[in-house]
Amino acid sequence: MIARLQPKEFVQASGAAGRAYTRPEALEYTRWLATHHYENFQVVSFLLPKELHQDFYNVYAFCRWADDLGDEIGDRQESLRLLAWWRAELHAMYGGEASHPVFVALKDTVARRGIPREPFDRLIRAFEQDQTVSRYRTFDDVFGYCVNSANPVGHLVLYLCGYRDADRQRLSDYTCTALQLANFWQDVAVDLQKDRVYLPLDLLDKYGYTADELFALKFDSRFEGVMREAVDVAEDLFHKGLPLISQVNRRLALDLDLFSRGGMKILRKIRSQGYNVLKSRPRISKAERVGILLRCLPRLLPF
Repeated sequence: MIARLQPKEFVQASGAAGRAYTRPEALEYTRWLATHHYENFQVVSFLLPKELHQDFYNVYAFCRWADDLGDEIGDRQESLRLLAWWRAELHAMYGGEASHPVFVALKDTVARRGIPREPFDRLIRAFEQDQTVSRYRTFDDVFGYCVNSANPVGHLVLYLCGYRDADRQRLSDYTCTALQLANFWQDVAVDLQKDRVYLPLDLLDKYGYTADELFALKFDSRFEGVMREAVDVAEDLFHKGLPLISQVNRRLALDLDLFSRGGMKILRKIRSQGYNVLKSRPRISKAERVGILLRCLPRLLPF
């Protein structure tokens, strides 16, 4: 049986990356990884048609690996080296060769679903950028990061569900960028611990607030103004992406509705705590998650 190792443990384990893996072993590994890293993935996969579960596990495993190689290694140069190796493994898979369990599993998914290499490449590019860029001057710079870090995930979901058109991808980009921003604004203090600032420096300047004050966790009316505008930008993007919900099948529409409502709930929580994300990280409680799910469930009913 394949070792049940998270990515960092896997690359550090003697012999784990050097052996060949059978397809059943690879499928079992991606399924295990997807259902034992974040509990909400189990809920999302449960709501999707059963025939899509394994494909989602396979794609998720790729994303989880790329993310962990970028964020969990603890050495930026080593992360860059491992991400370059991960890209080489991706390219080899598209060339017909796969040995790593994630790519052994993913190979069939991309073939059956007709998924191009480009969104996977873009995700790796984002994690590489995290190793070299920790400040963003403008909102356009932040959006440029989201083009690689968030938007490819939406494209991958659409490919898995049979949608390939540019119009749906554009609407998905609004939603995915909004979700990324909501996560950034939720985790301002967390990202400071990694020396990362996703609030645009021009926005800080606009309110006369400095990065040094941000790292000192100084909350005042200036920072409140920064966060109010940042939340407004994310909320506007959520609204622009909402039409996608009515343009996909009911099961996917439910997932999109859940994610959008969850992201907008985080923004409302930021507002309700007076925009002070430096003191307290806004969270959605289990009861609130159930409430969101119950409000979305009517989408599964016949028209």
